[in-house]
Amino acid sequence: MAITLKQPREIEKLREANKIVAKTLDYVESVIKPGMSLLEIDKICEEMILSLGAKPAFKGLYGFPNAACISLNEVVIHGIPDKTILQEGDIVGVDIGSNLGGFFGDSARTFGVGKISKKDEALIACSKDALYFAIDFIQTGMHFKELCNELEKFITARGFVPLRGFCGHGIGRRPHEEPEIPNYLEGTNPKAGPKIKNGMVFCIEPMICQKDGTPVVGSDKWRVTSKDGLRTAHYEHCVAIINGRAEILSIA
Repeated sequence: MAITLKQPREIEKLREANKIVAKTLDYVESVIKPGMSLLEIDKICEEMILSLGAKPAFKGLYGFPNAACISLNEVVIHGIPDKTILQEGDIVGVDIGSNLGGFFGDSARTFGVGKISKKDEALIACSKDALYFAIDFIQTGMHFKELCNELEKFITARGFVPLRGFCGHGIGRRPHEEPEIPNYLEGTNPKAGPKIKNGMVFCIEPMICQKDGTPVVGSDKWRVTSKDGLRTAHYEHCVAIINGRAEILSIA
């Protein structure tokens, strides 16, 4: 399937959808604390997205039951929120999407709950820093595989490894479009495959593991941990390629 190029008016619609996601994550970051349940966070996300005039894009998507993917500690992505209570020192990934008039937004952050360890701070920083490194690195004419290769090198230089088998993605009138954008080089040639062009809109989402990035899918068919069973981190932004560079859409 071809990678679609968005018109400026479509990019502005996507910007509005992504602003809703960003505002919601900003609010979650301001209120998250020990003693909250994962379901409370999910409810906050759903109610805020609705209050801003959009629909929670993940609820019912491929059968997912909630508005937010909430991934606690060892869970890197696709955690289903439940009654689990956050404890001091936990780290929790919150990944949400919006549907505003048929245009989709998508972003994720990993938050520390109260005071967290230096090791967890470094883990979260790797995911966030890799994301912003990638956004700054992007320019038109480069191959997506070059971006994937640089992401992998950045992550491993920090002493961590990317989650395998899962990836960033295009976005637009559907929540997941071409291309797939893993956080590592598939194959051996970074100069192969499609190139980045003005008008493309996609999500970059470094998913960081500590020692072994082999994914393990839980019995619920959703939650993903790494084979090493250690804590993980996840950050995501939606970007549009405008005038040769990546512009973040998922900011308030």
